[in-house]
Amino acid sequence: MQKLPSRTRLRKFRNPGFKKQQKGSKRGLLGTLASNIQNQTSNTNSRLFVVWGVLMAAGLGLGIKLYNLQIVKGTKLTEQARNQQMVDLRPFMPRRPVVDRNSELLAIDRPVYTLYAHPKLFDKSNEEMAERLAPILAKDTAELVKTFQSKRSGIILAPALPEEIIDRVTSLRLNGLELIQKYSRYYPPDDLVSDVVGYVNVDRRGQAGVEYSQEKLLERPVQTVRLSRSGNGAVMPDHAPEGFLHFDDLRLQLTIDSRLQRIASLALKQQMEKFDAKRGAVIVMDALDGSLLALVSQPTYNPNEYAKANISLFKNWTVADLYEPGSTFKPLNVAIALENSVIKPDDMFNDSGSIRVANYTIKNAMNNGNGRISIAQILQYSSNIGMVQIIQRLKPSIYYNWLERLGLGQKVDTDLPFEVGGRLKSQEEFIASPIEPATTSFGQGFSMTPIQLVQMHGALANGGKLVTPHVVRGLIDTKGQMHDSPTRTVSRQIFSAATAQKVVEMMETVVNEGSGKAAQIPGYRIAGKTGTAQKASPNGGYIKGARMTSFVAILPVESPRYVVFALVDEPKGESAYGSTVAAPIVKSVIEALIPLEEIPPSKPIEQQPKAP
Repeated sequence: MQKLPSRTRLRKFRNPGFKKQQKGSKRGLLGTLASNIQNQTSNTNSRLFVVWGVLMAAGLGLGIKLYNLQIVKGTKLTEQARNQQMVDLRPFMPRRPVVDRNSELLAIDRPVYTLYAHPKLFDKSNEEMAERLAPILAKDTAELVKTFQSKRSGIILAPALPEEIIDRVTSLRLNGLELIQKYSRYYPPDDLVSDVVGYVNVDRRGQAGVEYSQEKLLERPVQTVRLSRSGNGAVMPDHAPEGFLHFDDLRLQLTIDSRLQRIASLALKQQMEKFDAKRGAVIVMDALDGSLLALVSQPTYNPNEYAKANISLFKNWTVADLYEPGSTFKPLNVAIALENSVIKPDDMFNDSGSIRVANYTIKNAMNNGNGRISIAQILQYSSNIGMVQIIQRLKPSIYYNWLERLGLGQKVDTDLPFEVGGRLKSQEEFIASPIEPATTSFGQGFSMTPIQLVQMHGALANGGKLVTPHVVRGLIDTKGQMHDSPTRTVSRQIFSAATAQKVVEMMETVVNEGSGKAAQIPGYRIAGKTGTAQKASPNGGYIKGARMTSFVAILPVESPRYVVFALVDEPKGESAYGSTVAAPIVKSVIEALIPLEEIPPSKPIEQQPKAP
């Protein structure tokens, strides 16, 4: 192919038509570009408007949502959050201790430990572990080995070990043992005051004695507190309110003197063993205010091991059981007769040994007559015939009203639980039948609790006032300051002071010359009255051969204040009487009472000159 000259090629490119065409082309491109730019700007504005619209709508929705959460539901949600972040905690509070009148400890909460064994974690053999633990836990080594083989974990070796035992266990440094602390009620004197103090069960609730009747005073007030907790549920103690675990140092103080209680218990046990008796009781009361210095009941139980005891022992029978008082009620009948002026202190009566009342013949206990005797001698010889004649001088309706004034048929309203009221025939029945006042005159045909007889004799010992026997003094702090004391029934004047003193002086002759000689103590004037009563049967009538022997004493005669009473149920033997069984118990108790209460010797009694 023939090539063109170079100029020719240049000319071709410099063609004017081509340049025109090129300029037209440029103008089209610029127009298209401008058009595109204008379209793109329009699209961008649309997109911005849409985005802003979406953002505004989202903001508005978020605002509405926030308003709903913070304003409308704010209170409720705050409460829900607080409940999730807080926990209600009711801290454990030990029961208040119980102490006697001298602040000797009778009951206290102490820490004890449940000992668990986890054999899978033992680093020693079962045999070696058993050998190390058996002496401390007082268990058989072979039995412990079997126990360890029974399962791999969670074996309870002891439910309540005291700290001194735990110290010995931890000193062994054995792996595979676990200790869980709790509190348990402990009674240091064991069974000495159990009939007064009582016990608490596994739920820490009182079941007998003052543990039951004084629950409100023994329970420390506890308020539930709200504590913060972390995200994993752990309580944060840093946020605990200040002092929420603080508890007071108050203790429940009783009127009981443990020293006197111990002596009375020993004296009662000795006589019960000697006469093979069923049960017995001793009560010592300060008649000025009704405070009980001793209240002993046998048989009894150990409150530290209450599960092993007979359930019948949990009710103190001196307040929960009724009996016929017999001759120990005679001095009260003498006081009623003197107060109504139907007898005079120097009156004489003829005791022939028997007396006919309606269709019944009443005799003395010994089936003997005492001839012409004074009122004091009626008490000395415990003459039923003399007492019937005294009460026959009273109108039955007046006599009945006086029995009610004394509280027969009612409760004493003491602070010991499970008390029962005495039994007295209805007024219509009592007045209609002459035999009722006659048998009541020597302490039969009605029933009462032993504590009520002590209360009535207290009215003879304190100038005629009926006070309420009680064992609770109140709440005291460690300095002995009283913070709270129970309100008690106001004392009532029953007899005049002159009548009460005259009867006490008559009772003194019982100790000096009559059946109460076993209670004599040189240098002290003691009044008393024996009682040997038939034992009433629950089915009516009396139990053949069964007796209730008793003795009540008041001292000192020149300034009466204390009542000491002993009661022994069903002593065996022909020589079992109030004078032989109960009077020696009272003497032992009075011998201990004199130095404890610092009772000075009585003034010498004027001796009547002997006839030449």
